[in-house]
Amino acid sequence: MTMLSVRREVGEFRKRYKWMALFVLLSMGALVVRLVQLQIVEHAKWAAEAERNITKIVRLPATRGIIRDHAGHVIAENRPSYNVFVTPQLLSEDEMNTIAGLMSLNSVQKQAFKNTVNAVPTRRRSHLVQVFTDISRDQYAALETHARELPGTDVVAVPVRSYPYKTLAAHTIGFINEVNGDDLKRLTGLGYGPGRFIGRSGVERAWESYLRGKDGELRMVVDVRGQEFDSQGNKRENKAQRREPVPGLDLRLTLDMDMMRSVERAFRGHPSGAAVVVDVRTGRVRALFSKPSYDLNEISGGLSSVRSAEIADNPFRPLIDKTLYESYFPGSTFKPISALAALEDNLVVPSARVNCPGYYELGKRRFRCTHVHGDVEMRTAIVQSCNVYFYQLAEQVGIDRIARFAREFGLGQKTGIGINTEASGFVSTREYYEKRHQGRYHLGFTLNAAIGQGDTRVTLIQLAMMYAAIGSGGTLYVPQLVESVERPDGSIVEEFQPRVRRRIAVDPAHLTYVIDGLYGVVNDPKGTAAEARIDGGVPVAGKTGTAEVSKKKLEPGEDPRRAWYYRRAHAWFAGFAPADKPELAIVVLVEHGGTGGKYAAPIAMQILQEALGGDTKIANHPAVLAAKKP
Repeated sequence: MTMLSVRREVGEFRKRYKWMALFVLLSMGALVVRLVQLQIVEHAKWAAEAERNITKIVRLPATRGIIRDHAGHVIAENRPSYNVFVTPQLLSEDEMNTIAGLMSLNSVQKQAFKNTVNAVPTRRRSHLVQVFTDISRDQYAALETHARELPGTDVVAVPVRSYPYKTLAAHTIGFINEVNGDDLKRLTGLGYGPGRFIGRSGVERAWESYLRGKDGELRMVVDVRGQEFDSQGNKRENKAQRREPVPGLDLRLTLDMDMMRSVERAFRGHPSGAAVVVDVRTGRVRALFSKPSYDLNEISGGLSSVRSAEIADNPFRPLIDKTLYESYFPGSTFKPISALAALEDNLVVPSARVNCPGYYELGKRRFRCTHVHGDVEMRTAIVQSCNVYFYQLAEQVGIDRIARFAREFGLGQKTGIGINTEASGFVSTREYYEKRHQGRYHLGFTLNAAIGQGDTRVTLIQLAMMYAAIGSGGTLYVPQLVESVERPDGSIVEEFQPRVRRRIAVDPAHLTYVIDGLYGVVNDPKGTAAEARIDGGVPVAGKTGTAEVSKKKLEPGEDPRRAWYYRRAHAWFAGFAPADKPELAIVVLVEHGGTGGKYAAPIAMQILQEALGGDTKIANHPAVLAAKKP
């Protein structure tokens, strides 16, 4: 019985042994497969992960290119700033308390700091996370003094954008801010990442690829606690693992910031308006001024919700670039186009006289003039801005001829200046009105178009280029804002020459005739800008404009004084100087300013005299002082 029992047990063991052996073989096989997968198939993945565990990467931000005006004045630069980064998995509760103490954080700030660190997901806890931006010098000194005690903390020097001129030329220069999630998706592979900055408007946006530079990095091998020191307490250095950042390229603009200051002074006393000054000979833009504006340093640093609401609710629209984005009825500044259209097609005799009784009757409707001018010919009509003369001229010329010449001089089309969202303006035609009014067309549309009203709209930059083309003898330039691209050492990478958009086919004699009329606007005793003329100054030729706006009835509860302001006409002046050999063309718009001769012309005179005459006493001229009275 005993032998049988032993044999039975041995048989059972042999059966179990086979199963045990099979289990061991399968387990070993699974281990071998897993090892092959880890060591061969997924080697690159896990090797990279292992390297990440012992490597700390610190980004070395590139210095953004500097922006200067044509004389070398710095418009946008970089100031030193220090940001604090931490590696969450290397940061204990005690170390977070130490950091809070060194930075003198209050209880709310301390808790916010801890919440930020604790909220980092597990997969990112081995990465650097930015927790403080632009810390003070005292905070920086405290953290650097205790750097050895805080291996999970890094203070990184970061260049921060700074704008010395603050609000001046803000719309043109533009601003930068931190990239968001949509940017990261859109800019995949272009070197942008969390914490990077990007140009949002103006030159900063349009020339982003030149200005941004290329970030560098510092790779350091660390132990499990993030220590960067060897056994002797010496800091490890591995220069081979340092990739230096490449600074961005600098830009030299055509702007003249001294002239911009002059424009700003001339606009004192007026809450809203804009001005453009361009070089007649090259198309280079010397001034782009839009009022009110905003502080670029404030908006780049991140606005509070309260401050953001204040800017957005400002009735004078500081966020709108009135030189490029907004378009307006040009009023009488458009009349030289109507005159040239008539002269070029030989449809009127310039010396023929027209009687102005103060109005023009068309059917049962009366089109008003500014005054009773009596008998006038074309030059006098330009000088005294007689609407009746241009109403009669419009009947003979027609709206389509006027539109054709307007387009020849660049109206109704973007100028191609290359920054921000530029409006196209609008030049009305017969076809446009017929479509709008179901095939019906009224002669009144033509009459309004001839004096810059109706649906005709222009931007200030368009009007400035138009008057520059008149002053240059028919050369229409593309407005130029960037003069050159330069390296940080000052050497030139690329220099941009003036670009001619077109040579306008216009008889020089006709241009001379119109220019003579524009000279009379300022210099004849009855000229609409005669009171703004400055004796002994640089001679100016130009045209005033008083463009009507909405005449809606007062709404219930509306403030009558506010309604009066917003229903007041826009004041214009457009022209060039010196009149005999033009150098600068200028356009001034005072929003809801009133008559152009009284409010816009003195501003233009002050700017031109300071730019070309150097007379610092111009600001005290009676016409200039009168224009600043509220």
